Amino acid sequence: CLLKFSVAILAQAQLFSDPQLSRLHLYCSWKMVTSVTSVFFLSLAIFLPSGTSASAANPIRRVVTMLQDMQTKVTEEGEKEQALFDKFMCYCKTAGGDLEASIKAGKAKIVSLEELLKTGKAEMEQLEADLKEHEASRVEAKEAMAAATALREKEAAAFAKFSADSKTNLAALAKAIPAIESGMAGAFLQTAEASNLKRFAMEKADVSDETRQEVLAFLSGKEEYAPQSGQIVGILKQMDDEMAAALKEAEDAEAEAIKTYEALMAAKQKEVEALNAQIEEKLTRKGELGVELAGGLNELEDTKISLAEDEKFLAELEAGCATKEEEWAAVCKMRQEELVALAETIKILNDDDALELFKKTLPSAASLLQVAESTQSLRKRALLAIKEAAKKGSSPQLDLIALALNGKTAGFEKVIKMIDEMVANLKQEQSDDEAKKDYCDKELDTSEDTKKELDLKVSDSATAIEELEGSIATLTEEIAALQAGIKALDKAVTEATAIRKEENADYKELKQSDTAAKEILGMAKNRLNKFYNPKLYKPPPVEEPTFVQVSHHASGKVAPPPPPETFGPYTKKSEGNNGVIAMIDLLIKDLDKELQEAAVEEADAQKEYEEMMAESATKRADDSKAISDKTALKASEEEALMTEQDTKAATEKELMQTLEYIHALHGECDWLLKYFDARSEARAGEIDALGKAKAVLSGADYSLLQTASLRGFRKN
Repeated sequence: CLLKFSVAILAQAQLFSDPQLSRLHLYCSWKMVTSVTSVFFLSLAIFLPSGTSASAANPIRRVVTMLQDMQTKVTEEGEKEQALFDKFMCYCKTAGGDLEASIKAGKAKIVSLEELLKTGKAEMEQLEADLKEHEASRVEAKEAMAAATALREKEAAAFAKFSADSKTNLAALAKAIPAIESGMAGAFLQTAEASNLKRFAMEKADVSDETRQEVLAFLSGKEEYAPQSGQIVGILKQMDDEMAAALKEAEDAEAEAIKTYEALMAAKQKEVEALNAQIEEKLTRKGELGVELAGGLNELEDTKISLAEDEKFLAELEAGCATKEEEWAAVCKMRQEELVALAETIKILNDDDALELFKKTLPSAASLLQVAESTQSLRKRALLAIKEAAKKGSSPQLDLIALALNGKTAGFEKVIKMIDEMVANLKQEQSDDEAKKDYCDKELDTSEDTKKELDLKVSDSATAIEELEGSIATLTEEIAALQAGIKALDKAVTEATAIRKEENADYKELKQSDTAAKEILGMAKNRLNKFYNPKLYKPPPVEEPTFVQVSHHASGKVAPPPPPETFGPYTKKSEGNNGVIAMIDLLIKDLDKELQEAAVEEADAQKEYEEMMAESATKRADDSKAISDKTALKASEEEALMTEQDTKAATEKELMQTLEYIHALHGECDWLLKYFDARSEARAGEIDALGKAKAVLSGADYSLLQTASLRGFRKN
């Protein structure tokens, strides 16, 4: 029991390894087989002090005192272990409650994250549908703007032609009506205005066939005309009024069409701008939502992993706590049995009859020492070899052998057997240490290599994430710049189109005005030539002779009386006429030059406008394609970023597990690696000392018979 108590103390102090404690328990079990009397002699041999006062002490009383001390220590150990057990059970309850709360919170978080992800996916689908709808609406709006612009240009061209024709015809009517009213219809019929008026009456005038025939007959000079009737003048005035009204109506309709077109273009432009803003907003939200969904998926995965780990740890904790309760019940039962055994042993030894018996049967302390002296020399030789080895380093095995040699109750064959077992155990320990050392070296090297690889992967992932984030930011800026460029380009195209229309209208107006001015100047010059230079006069083309009406007019009148005396012959102002004609020619030349320059400028402006439109269309198509490509590239980069972030998180998690494994390896292997050489050397010394002790004891077996004879003699 004393040895068992000593082993328990050594186990709590953690001075020996598990195999060494196992051998100590084995030795104690072997010693427990002996009788109470053998225990008494062993205890007396170990603890008996030298001197006369110790020899006179009662050995039974000493044994009882030792048993009572053991009883006290067992009780104190029970109280300490009870406190430790209470603390452990408190930890089980506290940690279990925390884990249950964490598991509950994790499950609630998973439900919340799944709901958020479901909502986010639905929002993403809605965003994609809205984007598709907005882009289709924008295309439709731009197509409507293009169609309206083409129609407006066609209407404007038709109006310009109608307006020019109407103004020309009105100018002809403005000359024809006064000429007819003043009786100079014949001269008017020879002018270009009469031809234009005839062509208008034939093709476009909205009059009855009978009226058209009368007008055409008059303009052709086939009908006689009576000024007093005023029929042709009335028809022409009616045509003038209708034509003026039609021109006014066309101008009003043109103004209204322009107003409607501008309102439509303004509304469509606002619609396109609103759609662009909505598309940009939806694209931005789509990118942000994609990042949120990726983060939510990662968080959901991490939460599920954490929840599984918490549930696993809680199950292990509950199993461990239940096991510890069972172990504590077994320990309490064993302690109680030990206390009962100690109490009963003390009661047996303190019995009066037993004490009287011990006085008669047991020898005194002095005689016990005398009996032991016969084997002392052999034991000392063996102990000397053990102690020589112990000087190099304390060893529980050597102390155990020394304890057995000092006990004097075990035979040498038992000690030799113990030595053989211990030598085998020491060799096995050495083999285990060598295998463990190889395992530790290999695992530490492999783990360090794995750690370096994971550190490099984490660094590479961080660099890749930084590059991807920079690339995404650059793409976002480039897309915004391209969109702003397209908007500015559309605005520039609209402004250029408006300017081109204004320039073209100015050119047409200038051409029409200059042409009319040239015609008037030509008419003036021709009229002067008719008087001053008849050879240069160019009569207007006529279809029929124009003197019918004149003859008709003359035949219908009474011959006038003779004229009164008047001024003499007229002298032509030829010199002044030449100057006027030269001036008219210069003006016509200036007008031709202006028209030529205007035509060249109009052609250049139209060419530049068409080139600008072509370049703008090409640039817009290129920018739109670049936006599409960059948007796709950005989405790809964002997907790569999320993948790289997941890879980095997984690598960091693997790195953390590797670091924990390395830490555990150091905790398991550092002590062994540090003291491996010293332990190997000490173990070799122990094996050598045990071999020497075995050799000594093997050569002294004959002394057992002498010891037995001496004991028998003293008993007699």
